Amino acid sequence: MKSPRLPLRLLLAIPFIVILLVGYFVYRGRTPQAARSARLLAWFSAPEAHPEWATRIGQRCNAAPFIFPTDGYVGFLWGDSFRIGHRHQGIDIFGGGEAGTTPVWAAYPGYLTRLPEWKSSLIVRIPSDPLQPDRQIWAYYTHMADEEGESFIAPAFPPGVKEVYVAAGTLLGYQGDYSGDPFNPTGIHLHFSIVRDKDGTFRNELEFENTLDPSPYLGLPLNAAENHGEVPVCIR
Repeated sequence: MKSPRLPLRLLLAIPFIVILLVGYFVYRGRTPQAARSARLLAWFSAPEAHPEWATRIGQRCNAAPFIFPTDGYVGFLWGDSFRIGHRHQGIDIFGGGEAGTTPVWAAYPGYLTRLPEWKSSLIVRIPSDPLQPDRQIWAYYTHMADEEGESFIAPAFPPGVKEVYVAAGTLLGYQGDYSGDPFNPTGIHLHFSIVRDKDGTFRNELEFENTLDPSPYLGLPLNAAENHGEVPVCIR
């Protein structure tokens, strides 16, 4: 019995596909995101060796409307790509400490909701966008639980809580590494994003198009398309 043969067109296409894939990964290795990844590894190894990379909780950068929600190094930015076809919907802030020890504060006043099934996430409705007052936006905070799903969210915000007013600087919880899969922890950090509104509720944060560039809200270069490798810290 003869072995099945691949069509000639597919055989001719294979080298082209290989070249594209190699080119993609070579390109990725030379991008600013690669530099951010290398710095993140250094931060994981010894955060105390790089204090100049860290942002500080409660810091307001110049005239930005939001305060910074937690301590740490901003390792990944809005628009970073972790795989083909993916764009990161927010920013990832790595505190450098153990899970459950680095506090997370509300970055701006609003009305907090925690869905009943949310172990590590909160969302805060901001009725008037400080940069565009005629629209409503939502500030989303997640990964505030350990890898097993034990929540680090402040007791004041139990599952199912809805529309609780929080001032800027309110303690929301602590950084964790919950990913929904105990065999795939994310590294201890806060994921923070600004979500668009639709008919009075928040859009699906998992879709990049439903989020906004956090750069002007925090006064930092947090857009991957515009950040050319600089560490996103406040320069006054």
